[in-house]
Amino acid sequence: MPKHCCPLSSAASASPSARLTAPVRSRRYGAPVHALPFVVAAIAALVIAPTARASMVEHGMVRENFRGVSVPFPFGFVIPAAAMVALVVLAPLQEILGIDTNEDVLGYYLPQVAVYAIGVAFLGLVDDTLSGPSRGWRGHGRAALSGSFSTGALKAVGSLGLALFVMGGRSLSTGEYLLATAVIVLCTNLFNLLDLRPGRSVKAFVILGAGLTIGAWDVGPLWALGIFVGPVLVAGIYDVRERAMLGDTGANLLGGLAGLWLVFTLSTTGQIIALVLLIAITVYGELRSISGFVERAPILRQLDSFGRPR
Repeated sequence: MPKHCCPLSSAASASPSARLTAPVRSRRYGAPVHALPFVVAAIAALVIAPTARASMVEHGMVRENFRGVSVPFPFGFVIPAAAMVALVVLAPLQEILGIDTNEDVLGYYLPQVAVYAIGVAFLGLVDDTLSGPSRGWRGHGRAALSGSFSTGALKAVGSLGLALFVMGGRSLSTGEYLLATAVIVLCTNLFNLLDLRPGRSVKAFVILGAGLTIGAWDVGPLWALGIFVGPVLVAGIYDVRERAMLGDTGANLLGGLAGLWLVFTLSTTGQIIALVLLIAITVYGELRSISGFVERAPILRQLDSFGRPR
């Protein structure tokens, strides 16, 4: 049974202390209510994305991708923008309709999810607009130690601060608190390492989310993150098709959502295993080339190129 995100159906009868860490399912409306943030935010993204892309092209906000094709950048801002627009519908629904409890429409975890997701997206946007020649933890570390402004160091420290904040107040032991924080921060960074080819980070996010949902047989974490996951799928299509580039704005956000998904789904043992894997992949990505590894593995190479224009 997932430790930190109890099944929605059982949380309604939980004790007051348990409700601090568990979302609540509406007895009257059930799963459709929990899916509303996902659906409404996805619709908002479908409306925003085409006009945002056209405006970015018009104003010269483009960057060459790995094939030398100029695409709108950073398109990742569409994800939090769509989530905020969705609140115009969702927040009044929660208040005006008065559906049972505060958790029903927007979800118990939304404040935590929104703070971390929007926070790391902002840090990614800073990196997209102000980044220098430094790359990787070693490069950004040298830049910071030399007294230079390092967007990578800002992302790392800022992500850590945000993760420490959003994981607080969840009735976790000190060890569980630090473990969850480490998983979230390392996952946020890992998706930056993955985001070197069109659609790669989006595909990794979808595969991870599907695996966690099916493996735990629990859609609770999906609905908890739904107000951002819906727009991710819309913006991700543009990224895969090389019609736009998410940039670190999007990659940071995807990594943050993936880290939260891991923490909301996995037990403490599962999080320890995830942490070990995250460290291993991060170290490999810093010392070797993840893209090179993908190219040498036929299945990964086919998955990586799936959906891209020929």
